[in-house]
Amino acid sequence: MRSLLLPFVFLATAAQAEFTLEQQQVPLEVLPTDPALAKVVLLAGTPSNKPGQHEYFAGCALLMDWLKQAPGVAPVMVAEGWPKNEAVLEGVRCVVIYMDGGDKLSFLTPDRWARIQALAAAGTGLVILHQAIDCPADRAADFKQWFGAVFQSDIGCRGHWDVQFDSVPEHPINQGLTTFALPKDGWLYNLHFADKGVTPLLACPMPDSSRKNKAAKAHAGRAETVAWAYERPAGGRSFGFTGCDLHANWANENQRKLLLNGILWTSKLEVPAQGLASTTTPDALAKNWDRKVFLKKPAKATN
Repeated sequence: MRSLLLPFVFLATAAQAEFTLEQQQVPLEVLPTDPALAKVVLLAGTPSNKPGQHEYFAGCALLMDWLKQAPGVAPVMVAEGWPKNEAVLEGVRCVVIYMDGGDKLSFLTPDRWARIQALAAAGTGLVILHQAIDCPADRAADFKQWFGAVFQSDIGCRGHWDVQFDSVPEHPINQGLTTFALPKDGWLYNLHFADKGVTPLLACPMPDSSRKNKAAKAHAGRAETVAWAYERPAGGRSFGFTGCDLHANWANENQRKLLLNGILWTSKLEVPAQGLASTTTPDALAKNWDRKVFLKKPAKATN
C-alpha cells in the first residue's frame, strides 16, 4: 500500500503551470521601439501558493499597465522567472524581481547569476519583492551587496498578519504616501542589511509570537523595516519590499504608489511630488491569476 501512495503524495505538492487563455493575451518580452525610453523589465515567477497569493504573473501585468502611463518608461514583462530572449536585459534601466526565493530563485545557475551580477555592476536599478529577498546561504553576501538586504533563517522571521504603517519618512520613494494598513499580507523581517547606504522607508511592529529565533526575540516590540532604499557603493540603486504576498492589496493606492515610485527612483527617473498615480478596479485585480490545481493528499492507509 505504501508504494502506491507515494506518487499521489508527490502530485499533491505540484501545481499546473501552463498559461491560462487570459494570460496568453498579455504581451511578453516585447522590446521597446524607442531607445530613449527607460526600459524596466518585470521578472514574474512561476505559480506558487494558493490562489490570490503569490500571483506573480498578475502582479507584474498590473505593474506593466501602470508603468505604461509613466512618461519616459517602457515596461517589458517576462514570465516564468527569466527571459527566453536575453536581449530583453540589454540596456535595461531597472529589473523588478517578483518570485519565490531560496532554492526557487530563477537566477541561481552560474550564467544567470553572472548576468545579475553584471547588471548590478553596470549600475542597473534593482527592485526585489516579497520572498525573492530570501536566498541560499552561500549567495547571501552577493545578495546583500546587490539589494541592500537579504533574508536568512538564522535571524529572519516570516508570517502572515495585519500591519499598520503609522509613519512615512521623507524620501523620494515615499512621496505622496500617507499612513496606511495592509491586512492579511505575508512579511519577511529582521533581515541582514548592508552596513552602509540603506535608508529604511517603512517599518511596523510585528507580533512577538512570530519571533521564532533568539536574535528576533531579543528585539521584542521593535518596529521592523520591511521597505528600504539602497544606494549601492559601486553605483546604482536598489529598492526592496517584503510585502506583496496578498494580491488583493494591490487595491491599496499606497502600496501601488510605493512600488511605482520605487521603480522610478531605482531607474534614476524623477518621482512626481505626489508620487506616481495609478488606478485599478476589481475586474483588473481579478485578471491573469495563475492556474493552481493541487491534488488532495490521499488518506493514510489503516491496518
